[in-house]
Amino acid sequence: MAERNTVARMMHDLGLAAWFGGSLMGAIGVNGAANDVSDPTDRARVAAAGWARWTPVNMAAIASHLAGGALLTLANRRRLAYQKGVPGMTGAKAGLTGLALALTAYSRAKGRQVEQAGRTPVEGSTEPAEETPQQVARAQQRLRALQWAIPAVTGAIEVMNSYAGEQQRPSQQMRGMLARAGQVLRMRAAT
Repeated sequence: MAERNTVARMMHDLGLAAWFGGSLMGAIGVNGAANDVSDPTDRARVAAAGWARWTPVNMAAIASHLAGGALLTLANRRRLAYQKGVPGMTGAKAGLTGLALALTAYSRAKGRQVEQAGRTPVEGSTEPAEETPQQVARAQQRLRALQWAIPAVTGAIEVMNSYAGEQQRPSQQMRGMLARAGQVLRMRAAT
């Protein structure tokens, strides 16, 4: 318990903070600012340019989060095996992380479709106009949902991080390990 994982935790937490914060700021700031552009043929292009500039930073943040998470999982492998509640929480968090990765990749693919359309008239960065080509309009409609889904899922991961931190309190570890030992003893007695 005296072991410290400061660098791994920093990588994990700052990476997730940037992923969450960047996606939320992009939905509100980048897309909102692009919607204020007066020329409808520049709105999607301006938003796409902003998101394209953010992509390398976002990829670094995600990589940091994943690497830090892998290091923390390795460091806490005994707790994973012996503390009741930790495997379930870890599995749920891994599932949400996978979902956030998939949503982020899909969002970038849809963003590239809009970006490659060039100067297409749109109502807003995620709202097509009547004259918006159908393929671009579909991509924008998906981006409208994705711009909120990504911060929602990464925010849920952050909530789970808080819960995981509480599970690491010595009193919680002892309680979880005693509960797990009791469960194992009951299973052995039943066989």
